[in-house]
This record gives sequence, C-alpha cells and structure tokens, in this order.
Amino acid sequence: MRTQRFLIGLTLVNLGLLIFLISQLYRVNAREVAPVLRGRALQIVDAQDRVRAEILVHGPETVNSVTYPEAVLFRMSDPKIGPVVKMTAAEDGAALGLIDSDEGMVQLYANRRKGNFLRIANKDGREQMIKP
Repeated sequence: MRTQRFLIGLTLVNLGLLIFLISQLYRVNAREVAPVLRGRALQIVDAQDRVRAEILVHGPETVNSVTYPEAVLFRMSDPKIGPVVKMTAAEDGAALGLIDSDEGMVQLYANRRKGNFLRIANKDGREQMIKP
C-alpha cells in the first residue's frame, strides 16, 4: 500500500512538472531580436532549393600563379544563368560586377593591384574601360 501511494505521488509530481515545462514553452517571444547573427556563410535558397544569394568568406587562393587574398563575397544568382550580381571586398580593394548574359556586363574596380576603373562589355565581346 505504501509503494502504491509513493508511485501515485511521484506520478502527480511528474504531471505537475510536465504542465510547468509546457507552460514555459509559450513564453518565448518571436519578436525578440538576437543582437548578433554569426556564422561562416549565409545562403538564401528558392523553393527548388537552389542557392539564389549568398554571403561568405572566401579563403586565399592561387590561380595561374597569382595569389588572391582572403575576401568577403556577396553573390546573387539567376537560376538560369548563374551569378548576376557579385560584390567582393578584400585587403587589396573591392569590386562590383553586374552581369546580363544577353547584353553583357559592367565591372567596377577599386583595387591597389589592378587600379581603379570601370569595365563595360557587350554580348559581342566589345569592351570599354574607363580609368580616372
């Protein structure tokens, strides 16, 4: 009889604890804003799970014997043609590229190594550079 009373009491305590914990779940307020969002990269995907925009830190790399420094990259993409807006920031400068595969591209550079200039190209491959 004593064991039965103990088990009933333990069940009631567990039930009370369960009710308390469930009531605490609804106190979380969705309107609270986190002060900082930290991560290595951020990707925004569409309904078909294709990456449409991303922000990431791209490590230093060497391509064709040219070493490029670490850079922060922001890229927005069209699902059919790939990246259409690309912005980079690195220790040696920054660049902005706007691309339309049907019409051409516009690139703006502010770079210690390459200099400051605007490069415009059309779909036929003709290009013009504007330097200060």
